[in-house]
Amino acid sequence: MKVGFFDSGIGGTCILRAFKKLCPNEETVYIADSKNCPYGNKPTEEIIRLSEANVKKLLKKNCKMIVVACNTATAAAIDYLRAKYPEIPFVGLEPAVKPAALRSKTGVVGVLATAGTFHGRLYNETKAKFAKNVTVLAVQADEFVTEVEKAYRGLGVLEVLEKLEDLEHLVRLEPVVRRRIEPLLKAGADKIVLGCTHFPHLKSVIEKVCAGRAEVIDPSDAVARQAKRVLERMKP
Repeated sequence: MKVGFFDSGIGGTCILRAFKKLCPNEETVYIADSKNCPYGNKPTEEIIRLSEANVKKLLKKNCKMIVVACNTATAAAIDYLRAKYPEIPFVGLEPAVKPAALRSKTGVVGVLATAGTFHGRLYNETKAKFAKNVTVLAVQADEFVTEVEKAYRGLGVLEVLEKLEDLEHLVRLEPVVRRRIEPLLKAGADKIVLGCTHFPHLKSVIEKVCAGRAEVIDPSDAVARQAKRVLERMKP
């Protein structure tokens, strides 16, 4: 059974890698819509259109389940996709505000994402439900998306997956990362949520900047586990 993944670019390969570790024998198809990257600053209607175009491509490749490996696309389009293709299970993402809020000791949580994610229903419902007593500092870091795309430009998906094991090539981005992370740390954030699939590619750099002052929460493994659960329910 083929499992499809799509993202605005190569960011979602962090989800793909986590899934492959859990389900090494499953056939996967990944679409990186780098031509239209980033999605974060686009109108909702356009994100829905682009997301559906990716879904149609995956369906043509006989994918029976689709992981929307993009926070912005999940926020804007997953409700539409589930309604339009009820026979296809969709697994989406949302920033891990709930575990961050529940585990925070300082009562301050930083969330790094794009405008599209912050405007989405999932993020705002989760924040309202689980972060009532926590200060959530929302930071748009669109430049992280641009820099990660630059770092992998010209590489195929398999090459990106191989390079994910060696993040030294992203160390040069430490000054870019520090400009976003230091203000969160100074404000008392002890949890930093990576709310865009491009951001886990910078996790080691973010952790270096945090230097133990905050936990960096990467949702990749949790999404992969959910995808595995959905897949197992589909099998006879």
